[in-house]
Amino acid sequence: MAMTYRALSRLLSYPDAQLQSEAHTCVELVEREGLISGRTIAELRKLADHLAVQDIYEAQAAYVDLFDRTRSVSLHLYEHVHGESRERGPAMVGLVELYRAHGLEMEANDLPDYLPVFLEFLSVIADAEAASLIGEAAHVLEAISARLAKRQNHYQSIFRALLTISDKPADTAAVQSLLAIQDDDPDDLEALDRAWAEAPVNFGAGDAKDGCSSSLPGRAGAQGGAT
Repeated sequence: MAMTYRALSRLLSYPDAQLQSEAHTCVELVEREGLISGRTIAELRKLADHLAVQDIYEAQAAYVDLFDRTRSVSLHLYEHVHGESRERGPAMVGLVELYRAHGLEMEANDLPDYLPVFLEFLSVIADAEAASLIGEAAHVLEAISARLAKRQNHYQSIFRALLTISDKPADTAAVQSLLAIQDDDPDDLEALDRAWAEAPVNFGAGDAKDGCSSSLPGRAGAQGGAT
């Protein structure tokens, strides 16, 4: 499963020229491992087609509007579970400690619950453990998938692929609870300012690292001594 997680992480990362050139290769790697159905592979290929031909500046702006300015489809997993409550900080620290237990160290680029970083982490642990961790987040992934499907957005294919790998289906009640939250309008700047007015999560002096180094280029990645 390692290559599938890495390839999906790359596809879900902030788009750049190199991603445009390698998007189809990422899909080929996913297909080669044989974990994802043909229908979802076809949807991933549509995403790669779109990324490959889209103007890079338009692709980057669209990515920011979708994932950074729309909290209901945020790529930060704990955003959906804890919001900006006090519980999010300890949960983040716990995730950092989990990464360290597998030989990964955080860097000051992304928070540890940023999904592309999380997928890089899954690529270096045992398949069963990775599938179990996906299962724990399945309700979040299902809710994001549903919102992206409503938008007819090609990124939905990545979430469908991940749900295929999960060791258990998403809890229906938990999914409906997330979907009951009003969807964001990224063009409503006043609402956006209010939503992000809360204080940021702080890790303390010893935990101010919020990304993973990577052997794959892009915003996300993981590198360490795990075997």
